[in-house]
This record gives sequence, structure tokens and C-alpha cells, in this order.
Amino acid sequence: MLACSNIDVCVAGRALVSDLNLATSGGQNIALLGQNGAGKTLTLHTLAGLRPPARGEIQLGQQPLKSLGRRQIAKQLGLLMQAYEDPFPSTVLETVLVGRHPHIDFWQWESTADVELARRALGQMDLQGLEQRNIHTLSGGERRRLAIAAVLAQEPDIYLMDEPLNHLDPQHQLHVLKLLQELSSAGSTVLTTLHDPNAATAYCTHALLLFGDGEWLMGECEEVLTPDNLGRLYNTRVEEMDWKGRRYFALT
Repeated sequence: MLACSNIDVCVAGRALVSDLNLATSGGQNIALLGQNGAGKTLTLHTLAGLRPPARGEIQLGQQPLKSLGRRQIAKQLGLLMQAYEDPFPSTVLETVLVGRHPHIDFWQWESTADVELARRALGQMDLQGLEQRNIHTLSGGERRRLAIAAVLAQEPDIYLMDEPLNHLDPQHQLHVLKLLQELSSAGSTVLTTLHDPNAATAYCTHALLLFGDGEWLMGECEEVLTPDNLGRLYNTRVEEMDWKGRRYFALT
């Protein structure tokens, strides 16, 4: 569904990711882990076509990504940005309906079905009843959940989620992790930047580790998420423990 071959992700002449080869498929829930500045966001933006790779090629649905228009890409791939700016007033419902725009012809209004999909996405993010609220009156966590709802309303096959847990309380963090797990179980591809390896172990099928110096490591969570790999990734000592049949990691 989304693949790349030998791509380099660089910034200011420095290679953060080198020779990345990735071939995703439906049902994969991939955690993207690494220190601050390791290139997690830049890698997501590169895979989404917002910036070209320094080298290599990206394919979406067997076609070169660079040959597709943004509308074509948006019908298949949804990107949750790490941060949003809201310079203009808008209601909650109007904001989530933006996710439907790739599926609406030019000069046409949203249909009843589009509105229903938007309302369903708001319900998935526990925002039902806030449809007419101005987005500038929302809390940081509510605004983050609204951004996720807009991606859900887009109904893509591939979800690139940049730190979806930002600003969320523990209850909604767990809710989002479970929802992304359900999306992948239903056949979608999910790639999410996370800061907690325990969340990756509990909810993801695969992990992509970015070490920030060009090196990367990709594989199933059981194989990739080890104390040695995580200790090298975060430059700190990591211990593994078992509790009720689940693996947990402690950074010490």
C-alpha cells in the first residue's frame, strides 16, 4: 500500500535516515520511535509527499508518489500533523468536515452522508454534542481529538499519525491507542510516532526505530523492542520486566 526504496531523509545537509526500505501492508500497526530530532516527523512528511526525499522513491498503491496529485494522495493517505494553527474561526463540525474534502467534487457542498461520517468521527473521539462550538473555545486535548476526528472522517487506507497522544489525558490516550489498533485490525495501515515503547509493545504489531544518524531498524515488536535496542535508541539503560504476561520496559 505504501512503500519506499532507498530513501534518505536529510535536514541541513545531515542524513537523519539513510537507505530506508519500507513495504507496508494492510493490518500493520507500526510504531515510529526515536529521540527528539531523530527525524520521525520528517520521515512521516516525506512518506506523505509533503517534502521530497534526498534520494530514493516512494510508492503509493503501486504508483510513484511524486506522480500523484494531492487529491489522489488524500483519498488514500491521511496525515495527522504534530501541531495545527487555527487562524480563522470555525465550528467543530466544519473543522471535521475538512476531512471529507478529498472525496467531494469541486464546487460541491458536503452531502448528508458526509455530515453523518463527520458526526460519527466526532463520536469516536468523544466530541459528540460539541458540533457548533467554536474551535477557539476548545481545550488543547479537545483540539487534538478534533484533529484526529478529521483524519478519521477522511477514511483513508493509510494513517500517518504524528504524536496523536499529545495533550491527551490517560483515558483518551488509551482510547486513541485502541482505536488505531482497531483500524489496523480492520485492514488499514497505521504508522504512529510514539514516545513510550510500552505503548508500542501493547498496541502495535511492528516498530521502526530511528537512531538519528542515518541508522534505522524495522521489524515486529517482539523482535525489535529489546532492552539493547531501546537502550541504544534512547542513550540510556533499559530494563525489561514481565507483569501479568506482558512485557514492560523501564528506562533507568
